[in-house]
Amino acid sequence: TPFRALLGRMKLIILEHVLDRMEEYAISEQQVIETIHHPDSIVPGHNERKIHQKRLNGHILRVVVEEKEEILRVITTYNARSDRYEV
Repeated sequence: TPFRALLGRMKLIILEHVLDRMEEYAISEQQVIETIHHPDSIVPGHNERKIHQKRLNGHILRVVVEEKEEILRVITTYNARSDRYEV
């Protein structure tokens, strides 16, 4: 079952796949929400998706989201090496 929360006026949906990735990378729900709400940067992704990025523990946490109307769907998340992306 997807994780659902409210983020301001937006409904936030974190898909089951994302929960698996969060476990794999030891990323908490709070870190995902914080990265979405207070990113260090937002860069464009494929298919009009946005990638919210935040420096965290020597890495860059990347959260890929899709926004439609008042729903923000988290597509995936992962930690990347800090030398790989600009924040």
